[in-house]
Amino acid sequence: MVRTQPWAFGAISMGRIGQWPVGRSAALGILLVGVALGPTGAMAEKAVAPVDGLTDIVVTATRSSESLSKVPASVSAVLAADLGVGGVKDVASLATAIPNLSVGDQFGVNRIFIRGIGLTSIDLGADGGVAFLQDGAQIARPAAQLSGFYDLERVEVLRGPQGTLYGRGATAGAINLITKRPADHLDGYVRASYGNYNAVAVEGAVGGPISGDKLMVRIAGKYDRRDGYGINEFTGKAIDNRDAYAFRGTILAKPSDELEILVSGEYFHEDDSNYAFHYFGPTVRPENFLGSLIGGQSLFTVAAAAGKTANIRDIYSDQEPLNQRHGFSFTGTIDWTPGDWDVKSITSYHNFVRFNRDDLDASNANMFGQNNYDERSKTFSQEFVGTYKSDRFDALIGAMYFHEDLFGSVRVPLTNLAVLLKLAGQVPPATPDNAFDAANYLQFGTVTIDAYGFYAQGSYAFSDKLKLTAGGRFSHERRKGVGTFDFLGGVNTDKAKSWDAFTPTITLNYQTNDATLLYASVTRGFKSGVINVGSRNDVINPEYVWSYELGVKTATADRKLQANLAAFYMDYTDLQVGFVDASSVVTTVNAASARNYGLEAELRAKPVPGLTLELFGTYLNAKYRKFTSGDYRQGFAQVDLAGKKLSNAPEFSFRAGANYDIPVGSSGKLNARAEVNWQDRVFFTEFNNADATQGAYALVNAGLKFTSANDRWSVDVWGRNLTNELVITNNIITAPLFSSVRVGSVAPPRNYGVTFGVNF
Repeated sequence: MVRTQPWAFGAISMGRIGQWPVGRSAALGILLVGVALGPTGAMAEKAVAPVDGLTDIVVTATRSSESLSKVPASVSAVLAADLGVGGVKDVASLATAIPNLSVGDQFGVNRIFIRGIGLTSIDLGADGGVAFLQDGAQIARPAAQLSGFYDLERVEVLRGPQGTLYGRGATAGAINLITKRPADHLDGYVRASYGNYNAVAVEGAVGGPISGDKLMVRIAGKYDRRDGYGINEFTGKAIDNRDAYAFRGTILAKPSDELEILVSGEYFHEDDSNYAFHYFGPTVRPENFLGSLIGGQSLFTVAAAAGKTANIRDIYSDQEPLNQRHGFSFTGTIDWTPGDWDVKSITSYHNFVRFNRDDLDASNANMFGQNNYDERSKTFSQEFVGTYKSDRFDALIGAMYFHEDLFGSVRVPLTNLAVLLKLAGQVPPATPDNAFDAANYLQFGTVTIDAYGFYAQGSYAFSDKLKLTAGGRFSHERRKGVGTFDFLGGVNTDKAKSWDAFTPTITLNYQTNDATLLYASVTRGFKSGVINVGSRNDVINPEYVWSYELGVKTATADRKLQANLAAFYMDYTDLQVGFVDASSVVTTVNAASARNYGLEAELRAKPVPGLTLELFGTYLNAKYRKFTSGDYRQGFAQVDLAGKKLSNAPEFSFRAGANYDIPVGSSGKLNARAEVNWQDRVFFTEFNNADATQGAYALVNAGLKFTSANDRWSVDVWGRNLTNELVITNNIITAPLFSSVRVGSVAPPRNYGVTFGVNF
């Protein structure tokens, strides 16, 4: 379970909760208390609850069913009961439930960071540092990972590099969505929600047997719409609204006791004005420098003229933000269990298309700011995994193939560019203002990816207490890009390259008694090199990491108290970092090196029946060791960035909460829950400048749910971000051509509503 509440541990208000300041020394003290007690977290398949104690969850995070308390790794899970509109409803809200995880979007692209590592590039074709999967099949495009959660059994999260088990693109960790399977009896539910912003969400599923326990089906779907969180003050139209739906069908066949075949197909569709580019202000130029050239205005100048403070949830633009995306996928899993072996085949196909439009000049002036992103991806993957278990020796072997055909374009019409170039003296004064209006900044092309992986891992128990696990993975990846780049002169961008990598892992764990596990691990991670679509950027080399982790998991004999603690050190080389360079072109480079180290402490307690208390605290020190880059505030002069913090890497974060079940006679039960999530300051660029940062903040969520005695129906009243904090989740510095203004994304405002549920 992942639930939290502000009263859980007294007045734990780290940083700023309301208006109460707490210093870093106090925050560190609280963390050390949590460290002394320990941490928790994992991915659940089944749970067995002791009387009046905490459940010990069976997890599949490491590709083998194992009790959470016995897994020598940092894993977490959000179970079905905590997934939904009033809880964890999408990738973005995972950040309130998982230690050392933060999420932001950009151009409608998912940017997940775990322990300070994630997607920093803003170019088409870039991959994140967190592997994202559904039912074991990779969803490659970060933009395809934002469709929202529905009819899931759980969401699994692994923190730290996963080079052996998950391979490519898992230098920070892995996330796996596990969908609900058909049952051999009639089973289903409907949940309907209504909230502020006229938010309507309807989710449901129904399934059951076609032929006893030999052939079963399940159909699930979700509709999600709301009004905008802001408006385009220039046109009066809503922005950051949502209009989306999705549905999934699953068939489960069991021809014999040893053979199981699971096939699912899914479709999703969005068409709205979500993912707007919000304007946060100027950096190196005066306010509205570009717009003023042709009499335009910005959100800030309009607000100042009216004697008001600009609301950055709104925009003031001649371009409406557009978000249009759809996709479909098929996944087939064959599970064969002869004797002591379990052999799986996972086959998957994903087709994803999106178009996004935003305004880079952040004003109502038509100044070469219309930014059009077009992305189309087709992927196919095949993986075979075999596991063997005996009394002392366990083995895992696997092989995978992944193929992607990616088409993309970035098109910015150069309307009124001549106005700026004349002012800068770069074209003759007699040049017509519309001289370049028919031209475009254009990246256009395809990238083809072929990847192979072969891996093996074995565990040997020297005794009932001591176990050694060792393994490794060989990866090969080839990328080929074909395209053109045009910015007042076209160039061919064709290029190709391949890479090989070996990523070993070794773990030693010692079970001191039934309730306490100690472990130490060394793991290498590999993130493939990159060829961006239609980019004149050189080929970006792979990113590598060595990770070292020590951990302890413990519980009291009556399981009324659980505690876990993990300490880690990660050494990165050739870290991939993206930015806009002095020539106004999106660029990605390999930073020389970085190192991240920290602590994660998690505590769960059940002091009395029905009451569960939770706390986690994290400390993260993530900094560049060697990196030199051009600073936009210094005319792109090269500066030494050694010692600067990595992007989206808060030094401290905390979560505290409570969940209390209260019997209501013979009618049912009332569940009261609440949580406080606090995050320290983060920077959004490698320069750690004050114009690209989000200060410390706290989010408060709460809910009250009544469930009938027979569990047939429920009413849930919920609220998220109850203090209505304004949080910037991403902030990029645009090109010098656009005066390097600040634009990005903001987290949702206060949301509240009611959900009615029926189970059958």
